[in-house]
Amino acid sequence: LPKTDCPEDLLAVERAVEAAERRFGRPSGSVKLIAAIESARGILSAREIAACSPRLVAIAIGAEDFVTDLHTTRSPEGVELLAARSLLVMAARAAGIMAIDTVFTGVDDEEGFLREARLAKQLGFDGKSVIHPSQVALIRFVYEPSPEEIAKARRVVEAAADAEAKGSGVVSLDGKMIDKPIVERALRVLALAGEASE
Repeated sequence: LPKTDCPEDLLAVERAVEAAERRFGRPSGSVKLIAAIESARGILSAREIAACSPRLVAIAIGAEDFVTDLHTTRSPEGVELLAARSLLVMAARAAGIMAIDTVFTGVDDEEGFLREARLAKQLGFDGKSVIHPSQVALIRFVYEPSPEEIAKARRVVEAAADAEAKGSGVVSLDGKMIDKPIVERALRVLALAGEASE
């Protein structure tokens, strides 16, 4: 749903979708939605938008309209988007849904795309919108765990399981403490790699 500024925007579409589901014999709630947030008002309402419907599976930031609303332009560094990106990710996490980063408009700028995709991943985004098929492989390259990340995640999970089996509350690996958040991140890496967690 483009240009989502408030929960009411999404709820109006949800009512139309519910009517269409009934009309076409689809199970209620089977159609899922993604809300694109593209204004200052939308960013400041992101928490309410993200939590307003069980149909909503993700919220996404639309940078071009957003920076226009801010009376600025996009920079290569993306500093003008940092606060909005952070707020959007936090809203998505609080609602238990995905956060999708904005498109990168430089179709021929592979280095710039990779830089922005890595930033989005570091900020906590689950993915990135794309505008050209060539960008799909680049997104996969950034978001798919590397063999090294997978190996480390396995070691973390194994160390935690060994400590639990021994009744130890303290886990360390390579001289570093391993606590619940680190184990959760390792399990996420393994899930992204297609490995079932135990």
